[in-house]
Amino acid sequence: MTMEPIPQQPYFLRALYEWCVDNGYTPYVTVKVDTGAKVPVAYVKDSQIVLNIGPAAVRNLQMDNAWLSFSARFGGVAQVIEVPVANVLAIYAKETGDGMSFNQVAGTDMRGAPAAPTEIDDDSPPMPDPERPKGKPSLRVVK
Repeated sequence: MTMEPIPQQPYFLRALYEWCVDNGYTPYVTVKVDTGAKVPVAYVKDSQIVLNIGPAAVRNLQMDNAWLSFSARFGGVAQVIEVPVANVLAIYAKETGDGMSFNQVAGTDMRGAPAAPTEIDDDSPPMPDPERPKGKPSLRVVK
């Protein structure tokens, strides 16, 4: 019986979250929004959302090997956020920009299986490429 290895991404996500908190930084995650992510759609831009997951901003934070979930206030209204770990594109410290981005393979989940289909509106114009940040990238390897 062969077992597929557990992906590394949830472990890196938990480790970098802990590193941010231990250093007094504010951990932010960038999340790809699709049908599997439960987030406030009013804050989604270009099928992505940036979330502050610091202890002062969220309650009941849970990070397991499959899901990132918590409750937070958006516009004064408490909401439950649930995101597949495979949808997390990056985690970083707001203050320094240090963190890690994760590779996303189009059309597959983290195990390489086909991803759940998303609804596509064929009448909508193609989305423009997101603006690239200017200057030198600030991500570094964290040991």
